[in-house]
Amino acid sequence: MLDFRIETFLMVSETMNFTEAAKRLHITQPAVSQHIHFLEKEYDTKLFSYHNKRLKMTEAGAILKKRLMTMKNDQLALKNEIKGQENKKEVLSIGVTMTIGEYAIVERLADFLLKHPEMNLHIHYGNTAQLLTLLDKGNINMALVEGNYPKENYEHRKYSTEDYIAVCAVEHKFEQANPKTMKELLQERLLVREAGSGTRNILEELLLARGMKIEDFQHYVEVENMHTIIGFLKKDCGISFMYKVAVEDELKKGTLREIQLSDFKMQHDFDFIWEKGSIYAEKYRAVCEELQS
Repeated sequence: MLDFRIETFLMVSETMNFTEAAKRLHITQPAVSQHIHFLEKEYDTKLFSYHNKRLKMTEAGAILKKRLMTMKNDQLALKNEIKGQENKKEVLSIGVTMTIGEYAIVERLADFLLKHPEMNLHIHYGNTAQLLTLLDKGNINMALVEGNYPKENYEHRKYSTEDYIAVCAVEHKFEQANPKTMKELLQERLLVREAGSGTRNILEELLLARGMKIEDFQHYVEVENMHTIIGFLKKDCGISFMYKVAVEDELKKGTLREIQLSDFKMQHDFDFIWEKGSIYAEKYRAVCEELQS
């Protein structure tokens, strides 16, 4: 069980406001100040400072927050482990992005479940940004993500390397005949995932490297579901950029085709991630290895 002063520190870290932290913890503001002062004395460092009357976390405070969040989340996992031992059941929560969860790992998860009848597996769907938040809060034990993330903050292991392609309906007629570069596609309607999606994040970085952005396309449609985007593509409602694994069946059947561009060839890793320093790191590595085998 974490010390009550640590709970206060984590609440201040979340709200970045002593008054709001006191309100949420149902204690007084002087008590919050005392708890933070105790920890600063204990670790012999400043955890927060004020700049232009705004509370800022110091570098030492950021390190402490990350380590304490890992401890807090391990404590939640430990409670579940003990409870599971009593019931002779094991619980594991895995977050997956939409593309991975729907197209890249279903069969291997099914094999995993068949091999582990004692396992209660919770599978959470979300975009990369949402899964990072769930992981940081201890709502999931590990995640399998497709987008970019701060690798220095997490333990990670590559699951697979996937092609990232431009795609359209097989009968699509381009506004500019025979486009060969990404810039020559700007007159098209772009079908794109929502902000926070790993699939969209990769596209945004590719465009930025060429001095472009999503808003430069003549028209674009933002969709929070990959199935819907693929459905729109098959109806020739626009073009899109996505992982090839999501449209392999459509490419084989000839309903969709890859747009071949001279300035665009991309691969990206799908990664397992979990909290750095977790006491369950070996368990998570074993799960990754089994899902990869």
